[in-house]
Amino acid sequence: MNQMSPVSVSANGRNYPWPRVPAIAICLDGCEPAYLDEAIRAGLMPALVRIKEKGTVRTAHSVIPSFTNPNNLSIATGRPPAVHGICGNYLYNPETGEEVMMNDPKFLRAPTIFKAFYDAGAKVAVVTAKDKLRALLGHGLGHDEGRAVCFSSEKSDTTTKAANGIDNASQWLGRPVPEVYSAELSEFVFAAGVKLLKEFRPDVMYLTTTDYVQHKYAPGVPQANAFYEMFDKYLAELDALGAAIVVTADHGMKPKHLADGSPAVVYVQDLLDEWLGKDTARVILPITDPYVVHHGALGSFATAYLPKGADREAIMAKLREVKDIILVVGREEGCARFELPEDRMGDIIMISGENMTIGTSAHRHNLAALDEPLRSHGGLTEQAVPFIVNRVLPDLPNEPVLRNFDAFHYATTAATLPAG
Repeated sequence: MNQMSPVSVSANGRNYPWPRVPAIAICLDGCEPAYLDEAIRAGLMPALVRIKEKGTVRTAHSVIPSFTNPNNLSIATGRPPAVHGICGNYLYNPETGEEVMMNDPKFLRAPTIFKAFYDAGAKVAVVTAKDKLRALLGHGLGHDEGRAVCFSSEKSDTTTKAANGIDNASQWLGRPVPEVYSAELSEFVFAAGVKLLKEFRPDVMYLTTTDYVQHKYAPGVPQANAFYEMFDKYLAELDALGAAIVVTADHGMKPKHLADGSPAVVYVQDLLDEWLGKDTARVILPITDPYVVHHGALGSFATAYLPKGADREAIMAKLREVKDIILVVGREEGCARFELPEDRMGDIIMISGENMTIGTSAHRHNLAALDEPLRSHGGLTEQAVPFIVNRVLPDLPNEPVLRNFDAFHYATTAATLPAG
């Protein structure tokens, strides 16, 4: 800490200690805890084993819906979606009838921790696999003082110093732009994180990946183990460079398919069409984003807008009778329970079980690209995520008190302590 550094930084009502060494949070997209367990069992993650032995190991809870955008923005702001406003990857505006992606900063209702540290004079680095998150995570960062870097693997060859804090990140790293549906998209994030730590030396850094591998491969299979073996090598480098590190995830991942390998789906729009009349209700799947090849826009959380005058209680009662839909609540109850913004949720919130997804209508989902049995997320059964710190934090709580969006609180706290 230099003489001009503050003791702490406030963001959205929480205080974050000023780190004495770089504070890093790593979000392993879709990292069901079993992935780490199986890779460790196979002897492929020696660095993580050492970190777990010298540090602190807990299980945390993600926010619901357990999707990418809500959880990444919760980690980035330290608050639930009711505060930051990003309650899915996808949003329906009932006033205009439009369905839009929530990847524009105009939807963000709270500043990020990164902006708070940047405004306080810190150096900040953010690297994300998919570009859909970059604008949200980098909102409010200036790049004219050489203190902020924010880019995605996906668009790394188009970065500029003015917009991203670095010219052509792909060339800088010496790696070609990876295919978006690949493990290499995440590896680019880790490799960039190591180089940034060595050369840029940020005070705060966030690295967040893609769950392409986790959607396709179960824990312990060779392709999944290879991914975590790769990650472990970069984790070893980050740890050796003296950073305080929190490893967590945005959500877990569960098999959502039938015995024959076909997707397990309840098509709720078809049900509501049958009960209320075609297209009078509107089912919204917040998992929907531009990258649907590996999940077909099928997840375990949905919200439904009902036509004026519909008997909501009667509709909810019928939905509760549908097999493998495990929770059906009204907007008010669901938003209070899951800390969601009421103005961005439909009349009904529903969640399916561990091995079931919720769809709109059968004809609206293109499942031809699913070349492996469906694995997905979004519900309560994908809420448990790892939370591993490479420092001893004896007062760290356990689930359900500990949340994945506590990552930077504990990363910056750990960054004030000696290495283990």
